[in-house]
Parts: sequence; structure tokens; C-alpha cells
Amino acid sequence: MPRVKIGPVHARKRKRVLRRASGFVGGPGTLYRVALEFTRKADVYAYEHRRQKKRNFRSLWITRLNAALKQRGVAYNRFVPAAVAAGIELNRKMLSELAVTDPAAFDKVVELVKPHLAK
Repeated sequence: MPRVKIGPVHARKRKRVLRRASGFVGGPGTLYRVALEFTRKADVYAYEHRRQKKRNFRSLWITRLNAALKQRGVAYNRFVPAAVAAGIELNRKMLSELAVTDPAAFDKVVELVKPHLAK
């Protein structure tokens, strides 16, 4: 029985991997075996960082909110429970967006929350 080397199938596979590694510098961008390792590692990083991105954005929103609230004399850690008590259903993303783009509306939200702040 003749030996089958899977020529066209393997060539397509190599081409797909090397196309994905085309931006890598040196061996990882041109050599199949190294490109295979690097693209696999890149997939792992991409998976991990898609999740980290969500964490990073949440911390950005909290930082923005904290800065905006400090200007208005309210602490972030007291504001959040008070906002829940006041029935404000805006999340941190929307609140930080308000603080940055529409300070007047954010001031109104803070005024609605102030009576619910624990002293």
C-alpha cells in the first residue's frame, strides 16, 4: 500500500497557520512549527484578555465615578448603596458616561441620591 502524505490538505493547513502568523517577526512569522506554537499561545492570550478587558473597563468606570463624586463631596463607596436605596437603576458604565459627557444630569442624579446617604 502506498504512503499517503496528505499533500493538499496539509498545505492548506500550513497556509492557514502562516497567514494567521503573518505579522509575527522572524521565525514565528515564516516557519510553520514555530508559527503553530505562537498562534496557539496567541489564542490563549486572546481568550484571557477578552475577559480581562471587561474587568479593566469596570475599573475605569469606577475610577471615573470616584473622581466625579469626589468633586461633589460624596464618596464612591457610600454612593453606590445609596443609589440602590434611591431606586436608581443606572449601572456604573452609564453613571460614568453621564459624569463625563453630561455633568448637569449627573449632578441631578447625585442630588437624588444624597438624602439616602448614611451618615
